[in-house]
Order: sequence, then C-alpha cells, then structure tokens
Amino acid sequence: MPQNVVARFVPVVVLVSLYLALFALLRVGLFVTFGLPAGVSWMSLPLIVAGGAINDAVQSLYLFLPFVLPTALLPDSWYRTRTMRALVLGASAAVVASLVFFAAMEFYFFEEFDARFNIVAFDYLMYPHEVIGDLRAEYPVGAVVAAAALAGVLAVAVLRRWLRTGFDAPVGVRSRLPVLGTHCALLATAIWLYPTDALSFASNRVANELVQNGHSSFFRAAHTSEIDYHAYYVTRSPRDNLRLLTHTLASGGGRFVALADGRIDREFPARRGLGKLNVVLVSSEAFGAEFSGLYGSSHDLTPNFDRFAKEGMWFSNVYASGTRTVRGLEALTSSFPPIPTVSILRRPGNEHISTWGSVMRRHGYHTSFLYGGYGYFDNMNYFYGNNGFEVIDRKRIERVRFENVWGVSDEDLFDRALEHFDALHGRGERFFSIVMTTSNHKPFTFRKGLEPMGIPAEGGGRAAGVRYADYALGHFLREAQQHPWFDDTLFVVVADHGARVYGREEIPLKTYEIPLMIYSPAHVAPRRVDALMGQIDVAPTVMGLLGFGYRAPFFGQDVLSHPDAQRIALFNHNHNVALLRDDHMVVLGLNHAVAYLAYDKRTNRYSPAPPDDALRDLAVSYYQTAFELFRQRKF
Repeated sequence: MPQNVVARFVPVVVLVSLYLALFALLRVGLFVTFGLPAGVSWMSLPLIVAGGAINDAVQSLYLFLPFVLPTALLPDSWYRTRTMRALVLGASAAVVASLVFFAAMEFYFFEEFDARFNIVAFDYLMYPHEVIGDLRAEYPVGAVVAAAALAGVLAVAVLRRWLRTGFDAPVGVRSRLPVLGTHCALLATAIWLYPTDALSFASNRVANELVQNGHSSFFRAAHTSEIDYHAYYVTRSPRDNLRLLTHTLASGGGRFVALADGRIDREFPARRGLGKLNVVLVSSEAFGAEFSGLYGSSHDLTPNFDRFAKEGMWFSNVYASGTRTVRGLEALTSSFPPIPTVSILRRPGNEHISTWGSVMRRHGYHTSFLYGGYGYFDNMNYFYGNNGFEVIDRKRIERVRFENVWGVSDEDLFDRALEHFDALHGRGERFFSIVMTTSNHKPFTFRKGLEPMGIPAEGGGRAAGVRYADYALGHFLREAQQHPWFDDTLFVVVADHGARVYGREEIPLKTYEIPLMIYSPAHVAPRRVDALMGQIDVAPTVMGLLGFGYRAPFFGQDVLSHPDAQRIALFNHNHNVALLRDDHMVVLGLNHAVAYLAYDKRTNRYSPAPPDDALRDLAVSYYQTAFELFRQRKF
C-alpha cells in the first residue's frame, strides 16, 4: 500500500489504538476488583485479556466507521483544509474524553451489577431524571467528566503530530477505497458471524462478562430488549406445552375452564378461610433475605421485620423472579413468569390483563397502587392505571419529611398509605393495596435524626438503606395498629428483589433469596413455612388463605393448601431465564442455549448436571406459554 495512503489513515489507527489500550486496562481493573472475588483465577487472565482484545477490535469496526468514512471518501480539496484539521483534532479530543468517561461509568456499573452494560443500563436510559440524579448523588460525576475532558485534551496535545499526519500529502479517492472496502467487509462479517458473546466459554459468569466488550453488550441489550421468544429460545409445540403446564398446575388445585381457547384460567371454589379481610402488600425495595436474622444474617439490620414475622407467618424459602422492581411487581401483581428481557409492565398490550387486583375487584374490593416516586418510571402508573388500580405516586403525596431523586422517604409513603386506608374504611370499602417503597436505593440518603439507629443522613451505604427500610416498616405496622381497620387487615411484606446480583453463575440464586411474611395478629397464628416458593406464588397463596372462590390464569400455586404440589421457582437475569425444581436448575439462554445445574443451597454451590429433557420441557412450557398468552392477549 502506498505510503501516502497509510499516512491518511494514521489518525484512525491512533484512536483505535487508544481505544484498545484503555479498555484493556479497564478489563484488568475489573478482573482484579470484581473478577477475583467472584472466583475468576489468575490463570485465566491471559485468556480474558486476549479474548477481550479481539472483542474490542471487533467493536472498533463499528465505533470508528464514522472516522473511516470521511477519511476515505472526502475529496482532498475538502479534507486537507484548516477547518477539517480543526474538526479532526476536536473530534479526536471528544472521542478520547467520551471513552474515558464510558470506561469509568462501566466500572461503576460493574460494581453494582457484576456485569457489563446490559438490559438494565438500556432500560435506565429512558428515565434520565432519576438516573442522572442518582449518579450525581452517588458517584463523583463532576470529577469524572473533568478528568475525561482533561484526558481528551492531553491526548490530542501529545498525539497531535500523529493526528495531523493524514493531512500531509494528497491521496486520490481510488487509492483510499480499498481501505474502506476492507473495513466494510470486516464489519459485515462481524455483523453476520460475530455475536457479543462469541468468546464467552467460561463456566464462571463473571469471567464471561470480563471478556466481553461493554459497548457491544449495550448495543446487544438495545437490539434484544423486546424480542420474539420463538426466534431466540428453545421452543416446543404449543399444544404439548399446554398439556404439560396444565398437568403441572393441576397439582395445585382448581379446575381449568378455558382450555378450548388455549387459556390456563383455573376456577377455585370458595372454602373456609379468613374471609373478606383488607390486604396490604408491601413490596420493599431491594430488601434481600441476606440482611435478616431469620434467614441467617449475623447483622442486626432488620429487627422490625424479624419481630413481626415471628408473630405471624413467615416463609423461609422464597425467591424473587428477577433483579429489578418491575420483575417483582409483575410476579406479585399478576402471578406471571419472568419471560425473557422486558417485564410485562413495560410491554405493549399490558392493558386490562388478569391481575390480583382484578380478582379482588370482583369481590367488591377497592384496589390501589402507592409509590413514593414518580410513577412514570418503569411505566408503573400506566400499567396499574390501565388495570383498574387507583394510583397514588409522588404527585399525590403532600406532607414530606424527606425526599431524594427516587422519591419521598418510606415514612412519608407509609403515612400517605395510612391516610388512604382511613378514607376507604370511612367509606365502608374493603381495600387491596400494593405499596412500593423506594428508600433502600442509592444514593442512600435519609432525613436527619436517625443517626442513633445507625442511619446517617448520607454515606451509610446499603446497611443504612436496609436499616431505614426496616425502621419505616416498623413505623408503619405500629401506626396501623392504632387504626380501626387494623384487626381486619392482612399485611403481606415481601421484597421486590435482592440487593444486587453477584456470583459466578448465570442465575446466582443466593442473591435472589427474599424475605416474606404474612402478618395479621387477629387472624394468623405464628407459623414457619419452608416450602419452595417464588413471587408468582404469593397471590394464589394469599387467596387460598382468604378462602375466596375465584377465577384467574395465575401461573403460581397456593403453597399452604397444596404443600405436596410440585414446587418450582422461576428466574430471569438479563437474557437468561431458569426453572428450579428439587435442587436442579435448567437455564434457557439466547440462541437456543440450554444449561443444566445441580444446586446445593446449604453450601451455595453449583455443579454441572446431566441433560434432563423433562426439566427443560417444563421450563419451556412455562416461558413459551406465558409469552404466547400475553402476546395473544389471552392472559
């Protein structure tokens, strides 16, 4: 290749080299900081760095195409002007600054989610007010921006001679086209044949995350944020799925009444139960079981939950459906499996579906959803408002002790809930209400005056967040005892998800464990329940406890009335979904991937398991049927 052609593309080569070097350093930093604690060995570092370099090089084909195109196609009379030289230097500084900023943000994201940018990052971009406010409160964003800008300026100053090399000599367009053609051919090959996880062969999930490229992972999340289940996951005949699923659900009672229409609606007869009590479901933000003494924690972070749980019915073996609030609400509200990628709260066509609320309204209940933040976040207001719930969010909470970017404090939310329940009781209405808290979330800021309880106004981190969530819960239950409707109310307290996902497995079950209690001292005697249970089982279990007759297409089971029913739990993590039964788990992934694992809960250890067609088919019957029923508006 002629020397002047090589010189023309030197600025692009310089920027690509900076990109590869920066993200190689990031990968090593992630490995030391997060990989080693997750069990990734030093012996694997060379392979991670080498595989990561290949992934970064492939991603550079995408990222730097905007530089290659003008370099290859602009005529010399345009390209070699002073204006173009200034544009190239300015763009180079902006690119370097952006890459440094992106690397810092990816480090912080990995710290929180033990993963490259994934569907969570993509989803959060839709809510810039909350996310930017959270970032500014929790991380040194100003310092990072300043450091990134300085890095961009210094890089251009140091490399200015190399960046200006492309302007030194004239180069004909025909001489430049082979370079562009080669770049485009490599890019087309990458698009067609090279997925984000092409080199993710390790059994350790974190090792696979380390070898991947953050930009590629983000774009993959954007591309697959709402995908057709049939195109990416293992499938079976819908008829076979329905037969297997109904056989499994039949063990939990009820009579199927719409199989001819391809629906799984079951009708449960009325039986002796607690009767028409009010039901208040508290979905507590990130309130993982790992913090509770009842579940083995040595830290005294949840004394209120633990005390009230021991006075009521508490469940020792409960798992969240996913890692985000919308996954918890989806399961609790609709007893619906966590189908891949996007929760039904955010999917089109989620209006007027079957929910716990619709069941309660048929029995004359008023239904409501209370949230301390602005309910446009994660489409909560739209979902609940279009499914018959009265919605009370930040806009309808007037008396406020304290608030941050995520909403009012849990104390303020609970006080508003008490007012709401008083008004309903005053009108003689029975009520079913879902109360979604927010305070146990970064930036973990709280009102002053709680320091003696280990809750500093700021800087207390997750421990302070859990302590405050527990303190506010205790405040709510004690205050409720002073109200006339208390003795006729069933309180259900559960987490929406665990605090954070960590661990080497694709579905790290330890981080999915959540607490659950049912509290109503006038009606529920102290009891411990050890049956395996997921969030989709909460609604059927409470309905069975009340004894109502009802019809619903719930995927969950009543663990109290049918303790011998086949127990399963369902999970979602990013693009993977899983089913756990009898300490064996099957994981369904993109590109029709299937993995089998044996799980020892006592030691939190996994081991490879032989293929189990029956377990795989059962998982497919849950997830594929749920996807199809929702899409066909049969749920």
